[in-house]
Amino acid sequence: MKILLIYPYFIEERIQEEDIKAPPIGLYSVGAVLKDNGYDVDILNWHDIHKRPHEIRETLLAKRPDVIGFSILHANRWGGIEIARTAKELDPTVKIVFGGIGATFLWEHLLKHFPEIDFVVLGEGDFTFLNLIKHLGKEKEGRIEDIKGIAYRENGKIERTEEAEYLRDLDTLPIPARYFEYRHVSSSRGCPWNCTFCGSPGFWGRRLRFRSAEHFVEELEILYQKGVTFFYFSDDTFAMNHQRVIEICQRIIDRGLAITWYAISRVDDVNEEVLSWMRKAGCIQISYGVESGSEKIRDLLNKKIDSRQIKKAFSLTTKYGILARAYFIYGSPGETWETIQETLDLIREIKALSTIFYILDFYPGTNLYLDARKRLDLTDDIWLERIEGIMYFETDPELSDEKILAFGKKLRTGFYEKVHAFADAVRLIDEKELYECHADFCSRLAMTFSHGDYSKIDEVKGKEKTAEGLYRRSLAYYPNHRAYLGLGIIKQKKGEYEESIKILSKGLSFWPGSEELNLCLGLSYMNIKDYRNALAYLSNFPDSPKTRDYIAECKRALGQE
Repeated sequence: MKILLIYPYFIEERIQEEDIKAPPIGLYSVGAVLKDNGYDVDILNWHDIHKRPHEIRETLLAKRPDVIGFSILHANRWGGIEIARTAKELDPTVKIVFGGIGATFLWEHLLKHFPEIDFVVLGEGDFTFLNLIKHLGKEKEGRIEDIKGIAYRENGKIERTEEAEYLRDLDTLPIPARYFEYRHVSSSRGCPWNCTFCGSPGFWGRRLRFRSAEHFVEELEILYQKGVTFFYFSDDTFAMNHQRVIEICQRIIDRGLAITWYAISRVDDVNEEVLSWMRKAGCIQISYGVESGSEKIRDLLNKKIDSRQIKKAFSLTTKYGILARAYFIYGSPGETWETIQETLDLIREIKALSTIFYILDFYPGTNLYLDARKRLDLTDDIWLERIEGIMYFETDPELSDEKILAFGKKLRTGFYEKVHAFADAVRLIDEKELYECHADFCSRLAMTFSHGDYSKIDEVKGKEKTAEGLYRRSLAYYPNHRAYLGLGIIKQKKGEYEESIKILSKGLSFWPGSEELNLCLGLSYMNIKDYRNALAYLSNFPDSPKTRDYIAECKRALGQE
């Protein structure tokens, strides 16, 4: 039996594609369970396949699947429906299965209106999907209604079976890294909180279930051996269990995994000991859901954090050389110019170095959606429209398109105009064991101003000055390749070629094999017309596309062929 697991495309373009480009880790878990049971499985990341629509038919014809499972996050449901239609057109016998958070909370709607969909897997689907596959392949005796956790049609009637139990021991799941390569990993399932805009507790349960530290780090090591050195730890609340976090970090260090990673945490879950271990084990960014500077709005969203906790978490996270990123939501119930100003005031107090601003929207599975159904007399038929979600402000007569656009502009501009000052205000803990980490932190932050996101935003002030100061701070802590290169480029752009040569030469004393440092140094020598020295450095990489033209130019200047 040939099985395809597909992560389908979204219908709206994203400014930041990072938000949607990676398939949920649950899709890899389902694939690993199937692989462990001897099935032929491919996972297709089709988040952007709509840009190459011809590939859909070509791939389906080439692979000729018997079953296709779709990972539905609600916002990509139309992508799944449209691919399913194509699959059924090519082969009417193929079985289409929808699963994931979007399908779980809209199972009846999907089966009622879209005949392309044969089954919906409800909730945690690792073994439910396996049981369904065994039934479809007639490898397991029994009735379809005996499979827990599915919905389907029978004789024109929509049926739903008994709810499947949550998996208690996550270590019984096979490690997907044995079969697949990916960067998003998760060490737990569930969230004990109940924010009104989030569907995670309803899908995974409010009881937090953990993988053992050994099981999780083994997954990291397998991926590391495949060449993956950067990870997104996707747990909703990674830092909740302090002792377990420390154990994971210790195991990463003990196994010599030279990795970097991002994590997600609540502001009330971190302390100095945990942050110190996380930084030593490679954590370079933690995202915190702050949501609003208004206590009133945070209460309406049932966030259950206070300003004191927010300020403390951001201060400590930065102190240990970890970038603290703040998620904010605007356009919430009760949003006014005063609450927007409260958010800006909080941003300035916590000196956020990175922010993400979202307009509040809601989906099935959230308390906001349940409230909207009562308040607006909505039915699930609203999702027959070609929309990804419903913006809250569209349902609130006190808010408007113009006001929401103005709110967003004020928030972003207010942040960008101050971020250079936030960077200058960074104070890192004076702990020698962390000096190399501090050098890395400062150079990464500098790069955002000299070459990264902030370098492209007009409202950000003093970009070059801020970057130069951070690069120098980095080198004051520890020799850092990124800092030598970045500082050398800044001096080169200023026309200070002698200073650039001095800085880059110092960097090459630590990394003589660096193509970037050799190239940059060669260019600085070319700018002072010292072609002989320039050629000496450029010729260290004679076959590189980056150096070939410069090598030829130097040889012409020196009268060589």
